[in-house]
Amino acid sequence: MQVTFENVKKVFDKNVVLDDISFEIPESELVTILGPSGCGKSTTLMLISGLMFPENGRILFGDKDVTEMDAMERKVGMVFQNYALYPHLSVLENIMFPLKMLKMPKDERVERAMELAKLVKIEGQVNQKPGELSGGQQQRVAIARALAKEPSLLLMDEPLSNLDARLRIEMREEIRRIQEETNVTTVFVTHDQEEALSISDKIMVLDKGYIQQYSSPTDLYNKPENLFVAQFLGTPIINTLTMTEALNLSSLAIDPTILKKAKTVAIRPENIFEVKDESEAFIKGTVRFVEVIGKNVTVHVDTEIGDIVATDLGFIHERGDEIMLGVNEEDLLLFDDQDLTIQRGVSNA
Repeated sequence: MQVTFENVKKVFDKNVVLDDISFEIPESELVTILGPSGCGKSTTLMLISGLMFPENGRILFGDKDVTEMDAMERKVGMVFQNYALYPHLSVLENIMFPLKMLKMPKDERVERAMELAKLVKIEGQVNQKPGELSGGQQQRVAIARALAKEPSLLLMDEPLSNLDARLRIEMREEIRRIQEETNVTTVFVTHDQEEALSISDKIMVLDKGYIQQYSSPTDLYNKPENLFVAQFLGTPIINTLTMTEALNLSSLAIDPTILKKAKTVAIRPENIFEVKDESEAFIKGTVRFVEVIGKNVTVHVDTEIGDIVATDLGFIHERGDEIMLGVNEEDLLLFDDQDLTIQRGVSNA
């Protein structure tokens, strides 16, 4: 099932939540809608589901206009942050419940529910009640129940936010596996960039009612279209500096016409390295703080134009060390006065 938005607008109490957005979600792909709180990502999901309706624009499933169809007519599968399982029913009965509403014969719905229990690896708990399960197991039941009616579209709204860190990693891997095995078109909403980057075919970044970028996870991270996307993705956050004489730009092979347009330069922490020759240094500074978490070492450097963070310097520095930092041209991102990217690499405007 391909999903298409054509110039969709959604307003709440005169506040424009989505402003004339258009996009396509390809059939059989897992697309994540990512963005900060209040950006419109859950609203987009509700519009796809039929639980909300737009003020303007069209929503299509394949070639079919579903703009005015309600959720029952659209027949999508939905999984929410709140698992919403029936506590008095067993796992098997919870999975079978949508099929019971469709009046499917009992033997058929038991067979279908057991198939789904195996798919989500919960077959050993089918006779237990939800209250006897862990959060991850309950979420597996919710996914199985959403898939029971064999929907052509699966919608997931922050499905992992109630789980602990280790379980979140396990369940996001499981969601990707289930999606690939069922081949169902899936729309996944999250504010967690790591979740989005790890499981998605494509990611749509929303902010202030607009699509900031819609692309593959790799392009989103390496080729952000604007400063918001560059800063929203990446841990630690990307370094952003104003264009000043403190930056030794002459050490880099950058097209002068691009430099004239640039107002902001950004460098990801992992792309910074130490140099010994001052002529090769992009910027100089003093080590202010060193953060060591297992094998991950993050160095904070004070410079005359602000703090710079580097993560792969190769060895641990001490506070107070004078340090010269270098960067490769292709790793720099330059932005104009509208915060739009004007360089990705050496001279790609």
